[in-house]
Amino acid sequence: MRPLAKLLEGELNPEELSLVPRSYDIIGSESGAVAVVEIPEELLNRKEAVAEAILKSNKNVKSVLNKSSGRKGTYRLEELEVIAGDENTEVLHKEFGYTLKLDPRKVFFSPREATERQRIASQVKASETVLVMFSGIGVYPISIAKKQPLVGKVYGIEINPDAHLYAQENVRMNKLAHKIVLINDDVRNACKVFNFKFDRIAMPMAVGGEKYLDYAFKLVKDGGIIHFYSTGNDKNLFAESEKFVINAAINNRKKIHIENRVKILPFGVKSWKVAVELKVF
Repeated sequence: MRPLAKLLEGELNPEELSLVPRSYDIIGSESGAVAVVEIPEELLNRKEAVAEAILKSNKNVKSVLNKSSGRKGTYRLEELEVIAGDENTEVLHKEFGYTLKLDPRKVFFSPREATERQRIASQVKASETVLVMFSGIGVYPISIAKKQPLVGKVYGIEINPDAHLYAQENVRMNKLAHKIVLINDDVRNACKVFNFKFDRIAMPMAVGGEKYLDYAFKLVKDGGIIHFYSTGNDKNLFAESEKFVINAAINNRKKIHIENRVKILPFGVKSWKVAVELKVF
């Protein structure tokens, strides 16, 4: 893909060109996709030009959305404004052999984390029972069940009712209803009703996930794995994440062994989304 700024030469002045985003996300398939771009405030008066350049360079893109806020609120959504193209922003997105239906204005979905989802799915063993907290449109449960067809059951908990409805449709569409159980509730409520424990628990929420670690420790089997996500800065990527899991282990009178530390994706200025994977005893 040609850099976006290159496409806007002659349309924007040099100062404006320096502000053009280096990248943007495309969610969807060849039959219809949306582009999500984060335009700096100083360039908002030229947002239409930026959007038209994206449309011209991506023939499968039907809508361009500008991200005007980070994730916020109970449902952890970004504010996305349609700045060009179709107001209908529901799409079908394909990755690693499965298809997902979603509307990025109603649910959170990151196409950039497809490889990370496969990394987790590849670790799941036959007959495991897996819990995915904050499961969104069902992408982690689906990626796990597709990658490891001999998995026992995968449970997904999601509080956003729109995301839950999409997850139900996605599970049906990918013919995985016999493997995946979806729960539309707050993780703190849903975790109280389980009367069994899990071999593996994934917590793919970068901000605030530490508040749910006690629930994960109570529900993981001895010898089970927790995939805990958080953020870290360039100076010490994993220090805060490790502090969270160590404190949770002490609170729950458990021993842990940190099996892996993974630097995933940029998360703001000089910050990264990271994963700390731990075995609990």
